[in-house]
Amino acid sequence: MLAALGFCTIGGFLLLTMFKRVSVLVALVLTPVVTAVIGGYGDDLGPMALDGLSQVAPTGIMIAFAVLYFSLMIDAGLFEPLIRAILRIAKNDPLRVTVGTAVLTMCVGLDGDGASTFLISISALLPVYRRLGMSRLVLAGVVALGAGVMNMIPWGGPTARAAATLKLETSDIITPLLPAFAAGIAWVLLASYAIGRRERTRLGGAVTAEPEPAPAAAVGDGPGTPLVARRAGTALTVFNLLLTLALLTGLVLEVMPLPVLFVLAFAIALLVNYPRWEDQQALLEKHGNSVVLVTTMIFAAGVFTGILTGTGMIGKMAHAIVEVIPDSLGGHLPALVAVTSMPLSLVFTPDAYYFGILPVLAGTADSFGTDPAEVARAAVLGQMTTGFPLSPLTAATFILLGMSGVQLGEHQRFIFGWAFGTTLVMTAVAMVTGAVPL
Repeated sequence: MLAALGFCTIGGFLLLTMFKRVSVLVALVLTPVVTAVIGGYGDDLGPMALDGLSQVAPTGIMIAFAVLYFSLMIDAGLFEPLIRAILRIAKNDPLRVTVGTAVLTMCVGLDGDGASTFLISISALLPVYRRLGMSRLVLAGVVALGAGVMNMIPWGGPTARAAATLKLETSDIITPLLPAFAAGIAWVLLASYAIGRRERTRLGGAVTAEPEPAPAAAVGDGPGTPLVARRAGTALTVFNLLLTLALLTGLVLEVMPLPVLFVLAFAIALLVNYPRWEDQQALLEKHGNSVVLVTTMIFAAGVFTGILTGTGMIGKMAHAIVEVIPDSLGGHLPALVAVTSMPLSLVFTPDAYYFGILPVLAGTADSFGTDPAEVARAAVLGQMTTGFPLSPLTAATFILLGMSGVQLGEHQRFIFGWAFGTTLVMTAVAMVTGAVPL
């Protein structure tokens, strides 16, 4: 009965979210509550939900302060010198512009937010593409590749969702995948080079028109949010760069828990960049909405997985699936998850996949003696990492398409092969390094 209730919980959640009957947050909280009550676990709902919330609390804190930190750095103009340098180096060569697009997108993508990455990258580069007569499909495709691979960072969508769902530390997922992550970046640069070379051939070589300078997306527009870095000059920019490098180094070396690192880094950055109380409040108000949207989803996922785990539904579902999976296939489950997660991103929303499907896959793999963390890494390699910029079920995709002015079908046909190639390359490296078992 528990297995049936579990499948009903996940099926109901998928139906409610895929057909947009209710918000993902409502479905995450109420769907398991209803089935738990039907199963006779009404008296234990409180402790089970609280246990789930406590498990995802560190992830929620890390994401909240990571979004605030990188949003502050974007507002402060940390990446503007890089933008200007890329445009200056690229000049009027379509090949250089294409590779520069990938580099810029991956740098901006450090904030882990696909929407803001698309906004900044497209705003900065669309005037250049227009001036040179370059295809907007190239712009949208290369930005999608760069944003996709950068979404793998610990505070990005895939890693955060997987950690919250399976109650893992983000370092358990991302640290073993660092070689694969590096390979993904290299592949994106190679792909952008090939795409840019083809675009240069189409245009007949470097064009004579000189691109106009393209400013980054407008930031700091509200009252009380001046761009202090622009006003203060080089000293503050250097400080922000050193602080960011120190933060990233601390994340890789795990000198402190990741949430603590982001809390400290954001507090220091906020004080130095915005010493006035009014400016600090304005910045928090400006980006608070994004923080609330992300963190409430993470905590709702804690309730979802806490109830499914506490009632034993996940265990029973995994046992039921184990009975129908041949023993010869069970040991290869992580590899299958890695290869199929990218195409599945076109069918399932990220929330549906990570909160509804991944727990069952991880539980099934655990029954075959496979570490659930390995399944989480496999899922991260494709679902959202290279699938979200192509999926019609992801809102950020339409920001990319709307700003670049291309159609979804054309975008998918143009870049799907390169995106799937990113997943395959990273999966192969992950298998070689042992992050994902073959």
